[in-house]
Amino acid sequence: MTTEQFLISGWTWNPLLLVASVAALAGSRLAFRQAGRFRYFAASVGVILLALISPLHTLANGYLFSAHMAQHILLLLVAPALALLGLPASFSVSRLFRFLTYPIVGWISGVGAMWFWHVPSLCSAAAISPTMFTVQTISLLSLGSAFWWQVLAPREEHRLPPLAAIVYLFTACTACSALGIIITFAPAGVCPIFMQPVDRLGILPMLREDWGMTMPRDQQIGGLLMWVPMCLIYVTAILAQLTRWYAVPAPALAEKGR
Repeated sequence: MTTEQFLISGWTWNPLLLVASVAALAGSRLAFRQAGRFRYFAASVGVILLALISPLHTLANGYLFSAHMAQHILLLLVAPALALLGLPASFSVSRLFRFLTYPIVGWISGVGAMWFWHVPSLCSAAAISPTMFTVQTISLLSLGSAFWWQVLAPREEHRLPPLAAIVYLFTACTACSALGIIITFAPAGVCPIFMQPVDRLGILPMLREDWGMTMPRDQQIGGLLMWVPMCLIYVTAILAQLTRWYAVPAPALAEKGR
């Protein structure tokens, strides 16, 4: 199989997921009307579909650790952030889930999810068991939302102050970078299932010969994805908080001048 053939045939058409996506988009439009920034919510659904039905998912399903890592980044950091940006300014969390809005809970959720799912036995199980993969996906989206709530909550009063948010994001970036460095320089086999992929689709020759993807190289790329692109997401959020920080004094000074 060639790369072009794989990119055409490597899609996983999941009817239940597609129906749920359409329902989520329609529900968001009806519930929030013009108050929600629908394009952000639509982008979030698009990212989830990219992670779960595109050839990326096929590769992450027991073939490439690097694809598995890219999938985690999309589900934990990108999709939840876009979803929160798509909520209307009047939205707030119900009392039942209020505990998720505490900064320490959010930080542990975001950082802990990435470390937890890279315990070798759990990493391997999620790559081959549909049930475990479903649990993993739901947990990444949920814990990612708890993490981003601290800085992207629709209401300003629910967000961390800019300086606290910068510390929150920087320490999370450092913790995930540490895991990325460990994975990059560790001996091959951090996620054992990717050591000897079961070639169900006949794409292993393409990966090995055309792409030159050996297990050590695959793991190094996966570690670098967590180390560099993942931290770029945090850095972008930190820059946004700096902009917010410098914008705060202006209204305050205006109020004092009255």
